[in-house]
Amino acid sequence: MRAKFPVTVHLLFFQEDQVLLLRRFNTGYGDGQYSVPAGHLDGGETVIAAARREGLEETGVRIEADDIVFSSVVHRKDGDERVDFFVHVHKWQGEPANTEPDKCDELRWVRVNELPDNVIPYVRKAIQNHLTGIPFHEFGW
Repeated sequence: MRAKFPVTVHLLFFQEDQVLLLRRFNTGYGDGQYSVPAGHLDGGETVIAAARREGLEETGVRIEADDIVFSSVVHRKDGDERVDFFVHVHKWQGEPANTEPDKCDELRWVRVNELPDNVIPYVRKAIQNHLTGIPFHEFGW
């Protein structure tokens, strides 16, 4: 049997020594916890196309494909099995804002060495992996 599971793309926005976090709200998963802007891939959509779409949907910024680079992949088991792509957004047009207040109740820049305790654990690990150059991690197995 072949694996069939959701694939998600997560966007890592950095500004000096800070990362952009959003606090999940009213989503049914991780509500009250911090994550980074993210979303599921649509059928027939590339990881980069999904990252550009999610960046616009969740933060209101426009991102060119050439300004997105691969960071890491997390293959995780969190109830069900998932694959998460993390990409580093080098440059964007506009100022990030909370454009989905029905799913996010806070969007803020946080120093990478002072992450809140309530960052979703696999997201915290992926941020650390990015900073230390680790491209792949298995989480929750």
